[in-house]
Amino acid sequence: MPFRSLSDIKSQLDAGETTAVDVAKLYLDRIKAHNGDLNAFVHIDPPHVLAQAEASDAYRAKHAARPLEGLPIAVKDIFCTLDGPTRCCSNILEGFEAPYDAHVITLLKEAGAVLVGKTNMDEFAMGSSNETSAFGGCKNPWNTDCIPGGSSGGSAVAVAAGLTPAALGTDTGGSIRQPAALTGLVGLKPTYGRVSRRGIIAFASSLDQAGPMTRTVKDTAMITAVLSSHDSADSTSVVDAPSFDWLKACDAKDMKGLRIGKPKEYFIDGMDAKVRQLVEDALKQCEALGAEIVDISLPHTEYAVAAYYVIASSEASTNLSRYDGVRFGHRCDNPEDLEDMYARTRDEGFGSEVKRRILTGAFALSSGYYDAYYLKAQQVRTLISQDFKAAFEQVDVIATPTSPIPAFKSGEKTNDPLTMYLADIFTIAVNLAGLPGLSQPCGFVDGLPVGLQWLAPAWREDKILHAASAYEGATDWHTKSPFGFEPKQAGGNV
Repeated sequence: MPFRSLSDIKSQLDAGETTAVDVAKLYLDRIKAHNGDLNAFVHIDPPHVLAQAEASDAYRAKHAARPLEGLPIAVKDIFCTLDGPTRCCSNILEGFEAPYDAHVITLLKEAGAVLVGKTNMDEFAMGSSNETSAFGGCKNPWNTDCIPGGSSGGSAVAVAAGLTPAALGTDTGGSIRQPAALTGLVGLKPTYGRVSRRGIIAFASSLDQAGPMTRTVKDTAMITAVLSSHDSADSTSVVDAPSFDWLKACDAKDMKGLRIGKPKEYFIDGMDAKVRQLVEDALKQCEALGAEIVDISLPHTEYAVAAYYVIASSEASTNLSRYDGVRFGHRCDNPEDLEDMYARTRDEGFGSEVKRRILTGAFALSSGYYDAYYLKAQQVRTLISQDFKAAFEQVDVIATPTSPIPAFKSGEKTNDPLTMYLADIFTIAVNLAGLPGLSQPCGFVDGLPVGLQWLAPAWREDKILHAASAYEGATDWHTKSPFGFEPKQAGGNV
């Protein structure tokens, strides 16, 4: 069961072949056995997990099962929860316990899900490798010398290693899709505004979006269907957002009539040649399923990384100004005066990457530089959105690599922030344009997973699910699990 899909476990529960308590115990046992080596979870409360499972079994005995009844789901340490601490894997939030549940947490509870625990992440979601966490980095189960991607690295590791069948992450510039690609999972960033941001600790408010990380496309659809709900308390949650039957969108068996855009800017010199070949092979598989591959151009892609880091850092510098040691979280000892308290609290509480982005953002917003940096970046953002709009007049979906390289060794890029930032070169533009994007596995390079990314117009996640489901049905990459974390009787199958 550890590597079975969420929908398979749901079928077993619905058929009475197992119980929510038995499922919860199985995953708690696996967390106990493997989390010490992987560092995927930063908070677990086993009695509370079992209490949720017992309540789910009791509910099922008296009522019709809810959409996620009894299904274990882990959540990134960026979501506010009434149960347990919420730290965003930062020392600045030491001791903080949220006074309310994030909107998506409420929706999961109302759907019957069993919340397993909080997963590791880059501090305040600022990172691409999960190495900036105050709890230390987590390890990629495919090769524990390598990073799992970030910032939702803990959620990716937990699902990839079979410690939970599904998890929630957030995606500001690729933080769901990139770790999903590097650990062999399906990860979806919905259209900006489809899923409420209330109760997600803010990094960059115009970019952040929550979404699931799972083993299959259908599992991703199951969870996103629950999360897609207007929230009147979130001004960025869109009223009457276009919707569809999420599970029906996963029924596609072929790609007949589907026009797939292949942007030349995403197949560039410098990316790993083996990664490129696997994505090219995936597109050939799509052609065999009936799709038409159309060469397209997204000409302003080259400016996406620069524009993103100006905008994201500017918003981060504003959002993180609230962490001052006055109201909650860490406070320095024996401050001499208010200014000393602010300075030492923030110096002690924030890690180096968070400080770097705060300083970068404060500079971009400062007098005399606003027009040259922040305003210019917003103009580039508009041009990138227009590129996508023009492309989708020609094609139904766009297919690209998710990451230009497979997972790299831990510590390999920590002293070179610019190279680390470039790891997100294929995911960032999607957030700038507010579009939906999904990564799914499409092969391996030297035993490490590679991701195929699907993009679609705003609100057309159904097109992504169609393409991804058809590809998944014709391949078996999603069935692979890392050697050493499979149950002993099954053996590994890298």
